[in-house]
Amino acid sequence: MKTEISILETSFNQILETLLAKKAENEEFTVKLNCERSQFTRLNHAKVRQTGYVADGWVELTLMTDQRSSFRQFPFTGNGEIDWQAAYHALQELRDELPVLPVDPYIVLPSGNNTSREVNIGNLLSADLLVPSILKQVKELDFTGIYAGGIVIRAYGDSHGQKHWFATDSFTLDYSLFIESGQAVKGIFAGSNWDTAAYINKISEGKKQLKLLSSTPREIPKGQYKTYFAPAAVSDLLTMLSWGAVSEADIQQGNSALAILSRQEKQLSPAFSLQENFQRGLVPRFNEWGEIAAPEIPIIAKGTLVNTLINSRTAKEYRKIANAANSSETLRAPEISPGNLAYDQILPSLDTGLYVSNLHYLNWSDRPTGRITGMTRYACFWVENGEIVAPIENLRFDESLYRFWGENLIDFTNFQEFIPEVGTYDSRQLGGSLVPGMLVNDFTYTL
Repeated sequence: MKTEISILETSFNQILETLLAKKAENEEFTVKLNCERSQFTRLNHAKVRQTGYVADGWVELTLMTDQRSSFRQFPFTGNGEIDWQAAYHALQELRDELPVLPVDPYIVLPSGNNTSREVNIGNLLSADLLVPSILKQVKELDFTGIYAGGIVIRAYGDSHGQKHWFATDSFTLDYSLFIESGQAVKGIFAGSNWDTAAYINKISEGKKQLKLLSSTPREIPKGQYKTYFAPAAVSDLLTMLSWGAVSEADIQQGNSALAILSRQEKQLSPAFSLQENFQRGLVPRFNEWGEIAAPEIPIIAKGTLVNTLINSRTAKEYRKIANAANSSETLRAPEISPGNLAYDQILPSLDTGLYVSNLHYLNWSDRPTGRITGMTRYACFWVENGEIVAPIENLRFDESLYRFWGENLIDFTNFQEFIPEVGTYDSRQLGGSLVPGMLVNDFTYTL
């Protein structure tokens, strides 16, 4: 793996060095690389249904001159000669195109001299051990899932001399355990080092929930219920903050769900603190302009908004100070601080209410007031007197973050879980969120 990474890095460096030699005096450029070498295995009914190895990658070249810019993407093979020919062809096309494009008043040109190199080599299952290691623990179960593992690379270079290389070895196993009724327990097992004992423990917890799901589901009438959200569900809610909340551009344009918070008309609970934490090394700290974010960026501190995510383009347009946010000003390495609720006190503290493991179909129902709608999913239960009584039929909710992270927040758990990104559209996604579970009063269910 180290040898292959070295070959890919050499090819990327050749593209960058040759572009530096070929660029005209009035030209600036950026080069971004997205590359992976991944094993994908799809399983259904505890059997392999599809498996394959993917070697994929693309380069995006952006050329800038006279306040104009445009870009081209082309495949990245790792063969220096082939990749350079594709880069040179893209360069020629962009030179022909730029003169007819409009001026961009907020264009961000390369600047600074940042360089970085981070390579994280893991200990993943070999192709011959992958399937038996996964299926040995679930052969008697209706197990469905997809394994994706291997090296993922992000790189950046520009005409100003900045250069960054980030490579990480990781895997995700996104799975569900089904019973005959169609009810299921959802699980994600992920990391950079395969840990058999941890995997066995994860499956054992799933088996316990399967037994609880076997009883007749209870239909819960709409209303407000005390609710415990497991870390996976908290991560789902947190994801909404990247859809028009923490972005400074959205604040400025009046689109943000945190506008009320930014105007200090409301505060969230003092128990709620959110930050970007890049210290786990799961995503690159550099953004699309080669800027490096601080290791930690506080966003909400004890219920108060202290920072938004600001990229250089937004900073230029609204005269703000950038903090190396990405082009979409979304969360890349979010962490919610833990609280004081111990694992063995979750059900006793909930007493009577709902235990929610997962959510889906989330969307804003009223963004200006921070209202989110969605549905419960998978292993969710009705709890009475601190004991799980029955699984529930799916419920739709509609609730404001100013309530469930505000006055109705009882506490977060004193432990956190890492919930990885498992998306594979275009390429395998990096990172995830580090979140606790949370206990909330009077959460509103509408259907």
